[in-house]
Amino acid sequence: MKKISPVFTISIFITGVFILWGIIPNSNLDKVTQAIQGILLKKFGWFYMLSATLFLVFAIFMIFSKYGNIRLGKDTDRPAYSYLTWFAMLFSAGMGIGLVFWGVAEPMFHFYTPPFIEGQTAEAARTAMRYSFFHWGLHPWAIYAVIGLALAYFQFRKDHPGVISSLLRPILGDKVNGPIGVLVDCVAVFATVFGVATSLGLGAIQISGGISHTFTGVENTFTTQLIIIGIVTVLFMLSAQTGINKGIKYLSNLNIFLAIALLLFLLFIGPTNFILDLFTTTLGSYLQNLPSMSFRLSPFYQDMTWFQDWTIFYWAWWIAWAPFVGTFIARISKGRTIREFVLGVLLVPTIFGALWFSVFGGTGIYLEFFQQKNLIEVINAKGSEVALFTMFENFPLSSVLSMIAIFLISTFFITSADSATFVLGMQTTNGSLNPSNKVKFVWGIIQSSTAAILLWTGGLEALQRASIIAAFPFAIIMILIVISLFRALNKEKLAESK
Repeated sequence: MKKISPVFTISIFITGVFILWGIIPNSNLDKVTQAIQGILLKKFGWFYMLSATLFLVFAIFMIFSKYGNIRLGKDTDRPAYSYLTWFAMLFSAGMGIGLVFWGVAEPMFHFYTPPFIEGQTAEAARTAMRYSFFHWGLHPWAIYAVIGLALAYFQFRKDHPGVISSLLRPILGDKVNGPIGVLVDCVAVFATVFGVATSLGLGAIQISGGISHTFTGVENTFTTQLIIIGIVTVLFMLSAQTGINKGIKYLSNLNIFLAIALLLFLLFIGPTNFILDLFTTTLGSYLQNLPSMSFRLSPFYQDMTWFQDWTIFYWAWWIAWAPFVGTFIARISKGRTIREFVLGVLLVPTIFGALWFSVFGGTGIYLEFFQQKNLIEVINAKGSEVALFTMFENFPLSSVLSMIAIFLISTFFITSADSATFVLGMQTTNGSLNPSNKVKFVWGIIQSSTAAILLWTGGLEALQRASIIAAFPFAIIMILIVISLFRALNKEKLAESK
């Protein structure tokens, strides 16, 4: 604990106050977060939309720019991880739990309640898949790429500390060493804690839902979810003690193997031709409509609920996750070029996510559209967390598939939380590449406690509110980081031309 920074102390205090606030009986935590979220969604939905699109434009620019060959490290540095391991690690940390949770549920919801058009039609199905691609495609990974690129560049090439505040040195100078820097890092930690808590909460909800749906006698209650959080906390804390090259690396490879195996099995026992036709068609439609979707809100409609509940929530969630995922993928990307880094972070997870939604969401829509299985009735009655398991019931070996899915969610849960303890440890020890186990232990307990408190006070909605609130100040910081990185790259270019 010798290397802890003031950010550690301040962040612990703030999150501790939040946890105590939630524990107090009859506290107004839920009402306060509802009020803040309402203001942000109604007044600043446009800000989230423009910010996410700005980050995508910036990432694409970096691929084709003159800076693409700059190495994230010294010119002699080379990557420490193979492409497969690199992809598995960034994907497991990035959005593994979310894909499993929403893979069936989101397309189903969009199919029944799409924006602007009538539900349960062929056009609604196409729109449902296109927006699922949109919400989990290039935009979120561009957000991650911005932070990851800046951190890797400044930390490994310029030898700056691996903390968010150091990324603003080109525009703030030595002020990053003072209260401003501490404030920026505390905002990043706050966003990370609540962004990860949202994902851990989703994982606990779905594991509980899957177990209760598969095994009679187990109820999907807060008590069950709390027990799951407790068990998984012990497991990811054990994994965190082994370091990044053991626990996280091995579990990430296991995650990607299980995910691909589950995907391929469903692809071939499900409506294979329909799935592949849907993937091809939706990919083209997504790319064709990407510019208009990136800026689309509904100013002439009084009810903007759909965009607030889906697109704006997702952009806020990804921004809240950005300091966590960005720090982690920067840590494992030393030695890659800027072009290689951005291409890998943008394209590989986007294509895999599109295939995932085509297989799982496409199968759900196929059962609903062509076979009238009425999966949505079960989902509405029991919650989004049972969507995947309800869909499995229509295929052979459904119990086996459900058990594999529960195990996969659990391992994603462990790797996400494990990675987050590592990142929070880095951010609160002035960028240490190997934070102490004691620091990681403290953050592991805080993460799990925060997820449990949010579930207790308001369930899934409380988790979503926390992400939207935490993302707002960090989105402003990210815009400053883009400006700062441009300044630094321009100076490097001038230096090379002399």
